[in-house]
Amino acid sequence: MPTAPTGSGRTGALARIVGDPARFLAEHWAVEPLYRPGADPGAFADLFSLADVDHIISSSAPRLPAFRMVKDGKPLDPATYTRSARMGSKPVTGLADPGRVWDAFHGGATLVLQSVHRFWPSLARLSRELELVLTHPVQVNIYVTPPASRGLGVHHDPHDVFVLQVSGRKQWDVYSADVHKPGSDERLIGAELQPGDAMYIPQRFPHAARTAETASVHLTVGILTVTWADALRSVVATAVDEALSDQPLPAGFALTPQRWSAAVADQLAEVRRRLDKLDPGVLAERAADRFWSQRPPLLAGQLQQLLALDRVTDDTEVRRRAGAVCRVRPRADRVELLLGDRTVSLPDRARPALDAVLGSGRLAVRDLAPHLDASSRLVLVRRLIAEGLLEQVAVD
Repeated sequence: MPTAPTGSGRTGALARIVGDPARFLAEHWAVEPLYRPGADPGAFADLFSLADVDHIISSSAPRLPAFRMVKDGKPLDPATYTRSARMGSKPVTGLADPGRVWDAFHGGATLVLQSVHRFWPSLARLSRELELVLTHPVQVNIYVTPPASRGLGVHHDPHDVFVLQVSGRKQWDVYSADVHKPGSDERLIGAELQPGDAMYIPQRFPHAARTAETASVHLTVGILTVTWADALRSVVATAVDEALSDQPLPAGFALTPQRWSAAVADQLAEVRRRLDKLDPGVLAERAADRFWSQRPPLLAGQLQQLLALDRVTDDTEVRRRAGAVCRVRPRADRVELLLGDRTVSLPDRARPALDAVLGSGRLAVRDLAPHLDASSRLVLVRRLIAEGLLEQVAVD
């Protein structure tokens, strides 16, 4: 059986948001909203800032759909805040026009930066750390709202979210999941989030937010929860396809459905028989593999690491890359490493050295001497650096 991914038990990222991870998972996860006032206004200042928003729009030329603008619950026409340009000889459309973006913002529109975890290092790290604890995919959007404005009306998201207030203040109202007309007495949370405050909203709970005197920057950390239906849908579909024939239903089936109900029962029994033969343990492993195979390494600084590979010696110190995923699976006389978006196959004799690498926060290449000779351990470490699992501690 595969070993658990090293680092999956870390709860630091979750703790900085919810306080007590164990209590949160027992009392709130997928069940009930949570409002957590922050003791430190700068608790999330290292993740993003108002200056970072300015940099992205004014200097980075983002392109649709990496950003959008909304006002009073309705999206603005992208033509009102984007422009066309040329890159080399190719025309490019949907580029942010900074002047028009800021004009729209000044006029009351909220700027939404989407999937920022894909390119902003601090948010990539936060997302991965949460993923290693929750084992559900994570994304981060950023909402920048001017004073006395609202972006979206009362709505509920198709996934769970953490709200992290970075700058300014914003009033939030969260309603019961059973309320059909939000705004009634079924409001569960009514709070003005200030810098350092956080909130958790499960997917079924309607909510709305608005600013008053100050502009606001908050992070919406979306937890794209994997459901039981997601985990088993393909398995059930496969069983149905294998159990049932492609022969058509009897002619006139819709005229006299009661005459062929026994045949329906027979078909259902065959599907049930095939489902009963499935190994639950194997199905659970498949679901886990689907998650881990979609967690590519975070490769900030990899260019320097690759250029310094030939300088790796027995004295070189290496460490596990932050957020790196690694599942170890024995395969006959080989050992497989599942490294997020890739699989690496190594000789089984490398397993003790791998265990030493994965069990250490930091080590020198020579520390693998009990397991591999000088040449073999250099080959192994260089390979793991190239694959994004390890990094040299100091690279000139």
